[in-house]
Amino acid sequence: MRRRQQLQWLASLASDARSRQRTAAVAVSVSGALLIAQAAAIAWLIHGVVIEHRALAQTVPVFTGLALVLLLRSLLGGVAQTAGGDVADSARLALRERVYRRLMGNGPLWLRQQRSGELGELLMTHGDAIEGYYAGYQPVRVEVVVVPLLIVLAVAWVDWVVALVLVFTAPLVPFFMMLVGWGAEAAGRQQLGELARMSGHFADRIKGLGLLRLYGRGDAELEGVARAAEGVRVRTLKVLRIAFLSSTVLEFFASVSVAMVALYLGLSYLGMLSLHATVPTLGTGMFCLLLAPEFYAPLRRLAAHYHDRANALAAAAEVERLLGGLPGADDAELLQASARMLEPAEAKAPAVVVEAVSLRPLGARHDAVTGLSLQLEAGRRVALTGASGSGKSTVLEALAGWLPPREGRIVVHPGLKVGYAGQRPYLFHGTIADNLRLADPGASEARLRAVAEAAQVMRFAAGLPRGLDTVIGERGFGLSGGEARRIGLARLLLRDPDVLLLDEPTAFLDPRTEADLLAALAIHARGRSVLMATHSQAAMRWADQVVELQAAATTSAEVLA
Repeated sequence: MRRRQQLQWLASLASDARSRQRTAAVAVSVSGALLIAQAAAIAWLIHGVVIEHRALAQTVPVFTGLALVLLLRSLLGGVAQTAGGDVADSARLALRERVYRRLMGNGPLWLRQQRSGELGELLMTHGDAIEGYYAGYQPVRVEVVVVPLLIVLAVAWVDWVVALVLVFTAPLVPFFMMLVGWGAEAAGRQQLGELARMSGHFADRIKGLGLLRLYGRGDAELEGVARAAEGVRVRTLKVLRIAFLSSTVLEFFASVSVAMVALYLGLSYLGMLSLHATVPTLGTGMFCLLLAPEFYAPLRRLAAHYHDRANALAAAAEVERLLGGLPGADDAELLQASARMLEPAEAKAPAVVVEAVSLRPLGARHDAVTGLSLQLEAGRRVALTGASGSGKSTVLEALAGWLPPREGRIVVHPGLKVGYAGQRPYLFHGTIADNLRLADPGASEARLRAVAEAAQVMRFAAGLPRGLDTVIGERGFGLSGGEARRIGLARLLLRDPDVLLLDEPTAFLDPRTEADLLAALAIHARGRSVLMATHSQAAMRWADQVVELQAAATTSAEVLA
């Protein structure tokens, strides 16, 4: 049942390239059918020259027809290959789009729990793993249905004994192909899984390279990477062994079948076997011998590409495992997950209304917040306080659309843009300015400096060698926690949202810097709604209203001011 679902999912990836799929199938089938004309022309020429001693001039038309057939088959092969490549490109792009939409739809909280290296393999290696399935396996699958049937009918027209030999030996090939294919699929899945684990392991070590060097763990981690690479090598060689074994088995049965046809014809010409009223002519024998290998050729090609099918199924299984399901074409709506979590409010309503909401962080067994109700009026500043673990960050994540409420509802005024600055903003390797411009790549230098001044980034950036053009490490390596938070806040201000959700923006700041930051926020947030999770007394005095979260079992929030 699961395999059928995976095959249906693989078929849906190429739904936008149906016409190219049909083109490839028709080109392959017509090219295979022309094999009969090609074999007939060659057999006629051999019989005419060797037996009937025809003059060369009499064979010119047949030679010309043979040349045209060869040219046409070459062109059809190119068309089939090009069309198959287009289908593969379309399917690969569809897979990456669907995986990307699912990753975005699952949200930042889910992504935090995953290994980025493994997820990266979904977009790279797993996307490449399905290429052969569309460019090779699917066209050959059509060919193996059409071409052998046409060949059997053509051979039966001239010699029914050869046709019977082909018909009775043909089932041996797909039977053994199926047996070997099961092992190939399992081995391919293990190989892709091992590759994904190695990529995740390697990516995690690269991210923490500075810390590993600091604690002298470089050599030990190199050994770990070597073990992971050895696992990939072993799995890859296992796949290759199965591939070579299946090719050997299929070639053996195809060769035996062709030998049976040749033995029958040879004994007939020697007069040692007579199943017809007359001995088959040389032309008939050559026609059958030329088509016998071609009868098994599509089956051999299918066997070769059957591993592409196994790889595609293995890739689908890995996508399903890592994402918790196969992403569908309708997953585009997951990009608007926050829109489903945050219902539109009526006109002239508060900016945000939270009604009897219960929230449970991902992976937690109990709710962090229960029965929370509050209103965030337009243009108001609200401080969200409470003891550590009371769920302040969880509330902000839910308002940002990252976490769906288990009970109750969150209502946001239509058209408002909500922005969130968390305690651990993700900073990339690059300059501080590059990290700020993630919010607005076209921002001018003046605007960039203005938000940096407001978020008190310039207070420490001015002392750096190149100011905002100073390069920082991955995840903000080289900066303190407070400095990283200020860059995250500046990035949020550059985005210019209508509702600002701020998680401890003044933490780790000295009183003067905190006062300057709050004063700048008051200017930049004028006319906007602010909900700030904080422990700071200064931030509480800055707010228009203070809402305190009680213990996790509480059913409401207490308004202090």
